[in-house]
Amino acid sequence: MFLDHKKLASSGDSYEEMRSKAKGLLRPLTTKPLQPLSSHRHLICLICLLFLSALFLTHSEAACNPQDQESLLWFSGNVSSSVSPLNWNLSIDCCSWEGITCDDTSESHVTAISLPLRGLSGNLSSSVQNLHRLSHLDLSHNLLSGPLPPGFLSALDHLMVLNLSYNSFNGELPLEHGSNKFFFPIQTVDLSSNLLQGQILNTSIFLLGAFSLISFNVSNNSFSGPIPSFMCMMSSPQLSILDFSYNDFAGQISRGLGRCLNLSVLRAGFNNISGEIPVENYNLSELEQLFLPANHLTGKIDNNITRLKKLTLLELYSNHLEGQIPKDIGHLSSLQSLQLHVNNITGTVPLSLTNCSKLVKLNLRINRLIGNLTELEFSQLKSLRILDLGNNSFTGDVPDKVFSCKSLTAIRFAGNKLTGQISPQVKELESLTFLAFSDNRLTNITGALKILNKDFVSSGGFPKLQIFAIGGCRMRGEVPAWLMKLKSLELMDMSQNRLVGSIPGWLGTLPNLFYIDLSDNLLTGELPKEFFHLRALMSQKVYEATEKNYLPLPLFIRPNNGTANQQYNHLYYFPPAIYIRRNNLTGSIPVEIGQLKALQALELLGNNFSGRIPDELSNLTNLERMDLSNNNLSGRIPSSLRLLHFMSYFNVANNTPTRPHATEDDELKKTLVVGLATGYLVGFSSILLVCAWRVYHVKRACISGINGVDMKQNYT
Repeated sequence: MFLDHKKLASSGDSYEEMRSKAKGLLRPLTTKPLQPLSSHRHLICLICLLFLSALFLTHSEAACNPQDQESLLWFSGNVSSSVSPLNWNLSIDCCSWEGITCDDTSESHVTAISLPLRGLSGNLSSSVQNLHRLSHLDLSHNLLSGPLPPGFLSALDHLMVLNLSYNSFNGELPLEHGSNKFFFPIQTVDLSSNLLQGQILNTSIFLLGAFSLISFNVSNNSFSGPIPSFMCMMSSPQLSILDFSYNDFAGQISRGLGRCLNLSVLRAGFNNISGEIPVENYNLSELEQLFLPANHLTGKIDNNITRLKKLTLLELYSNHLEGQIPKDIGHLSSLQSLQLHVNNITGTVPLSLTNCSKLVKLNLRINRLIGNLTELEFSQLKSLRILDLGNNSFTGDVPDKVFSCKSLTAIRFAGNKLTGQISPQVKELESLTFLAFSDNRLTNITGALKILNKDFVSSGGFPKLQIFAIGGCRMRGEVPAWLMKLKSLELMDMSQNRLVGSIPGWLGTLPNLFYIDLSDNLLTGELPKEFFHLRALMSQKVYEATEKNYLPLPLFIRPNNGTANQQYNHLYYFPPAIYIRRNNLTGSIPVEIGQLKALQALELLGNNFSGRIPDELSNLTNLERMDLSNNNLSGRIPSSLRLLHFMSYFNVANNTPTRPHATEDDELKKTLVVGLATGYLVGFSSILLVCAWRVYHVKRACISGINGVDMKQNYT
């Protein structure tokens, strides 16, 4: 027998009509009379014919369930794709449609819809609720919006996996109350990164009946009220992952969470949670991640936390925790990330900490820690990559043992009371990208840099170093010549030292350097023309093409830079800038400065520059801030500066300009005032637009001020 598929394919036929046609198209094979054969061979041929017939009948009977097909068509009618249409064609069995899976029963019910990353926009049709055998629904990473249909969750009583993450669904969760169902086989719920809001109530029949729930993720939304813990009673004994982070949950952490005895991940950071961490949480022997940063937690870190032997991540930063770091913290031998920064923790760093030999990231910045770091056996931390002990009150010498951690990529000791010198061993950290010793009491940093200078003559220096910050270290001498080896360098801060001599022209040969601060030193001489050959600042395209990675540690800008003590976690958002304030530089401002078209901030105040203000400054069309005050500049303010539409700050006070004619002077004042106001408004509007775009995907990722700072980074 054979099936004429061309005659069968008709988009206007109903399911029953298609089946009737299929039966009508089954025609008996025309065969000749059988020749005498052995009964054995005849039996084999007969079995083969029956087998082929059975295969065909199974295929023809296994067409997509018509009710499910209709529900899918309603679903597709509510969405569109920016990538390519779903192309769910009626001429094709819906079980063969993109992203659709059916069971192998005779009714061929739809059991799975998997359409992640398809650029789908529109609403989620309530017709999905009619797919009663649906066990997997994955519409993640799309552009779907609107509320979830009423009764959506409880209607899908076969659903095991629900993933609607990274969309724009809004409204409250349709968690029904009073349903006659008492069991739901759901195992995974991922609603993260949407615009959902409201409370998650403990009367939800769906969650109360989720006895098989393993993972529940509602992070990065706008949920409020207390963090739900009722799932940790008897309803979800297998619960392993709870993620409530980046929401508006408030109140205290429920003691009931301590009953989720199989919990391995508890994340509730970036909320408004207050109170102390319940001691019941320390009974969670399977816990691997405890993520509670950026809340209002108080009290001490209980020493019972060391009972969590499987803990790999402990992040409690940006709270109001006090007291000391538990002295037996070293019992957490599996710990890989310990971040307790921005708290009120006191005392010394426990010696046992270095027993956490698997540590990759250690951040204790901005606390009230004291003591001598040389007592710590940093050499045991072979896996350590990021170390931040800045902004505390550590004393004594810089710990040489830290330089034996060969995997280090970022070090910050800035803002302490360290003395001594930086060991030449630092040159062995070939993976180093971030080095900050600013604002310490180093007594021989100049000598250390001279030693490094000798070693770097025959080597490639730090081949990956991007950040070099040693401001406020009382360093004497000239700008170290070995810095010319740092071809990956993007940001240099040597401000507030005692540097002498002239600014070397070879700084202009560093291909990636886009931020330099040499302010508050004793530099003399003229600005070399070669300095203004900085390739990363030559054009906006070149600047944007320069690789700017996510920083391993945040960068801070001092208030006297005019940026309100801002903090940046990504080099991309860092302003291209040249700060050479308050030195003893002389001569004219080179016209070559007009080549740096990507520059956003230029401050040369407090020097002895003379001559005119170059017209070429008007080429700096991205400039937002310019301060040339307190110099010996003369002549007129170039009228071409009115072309700088983004300028929001301009200062040439305390110079000796020649006053132009009154009418020209008045016109220029008007132009500059209007230009500054326009730049301010345009800049502020741009900030709002950037924030709107980021909030679309990352909750509260951009709570900005006038200077465009990502305030969320203040937590990190």
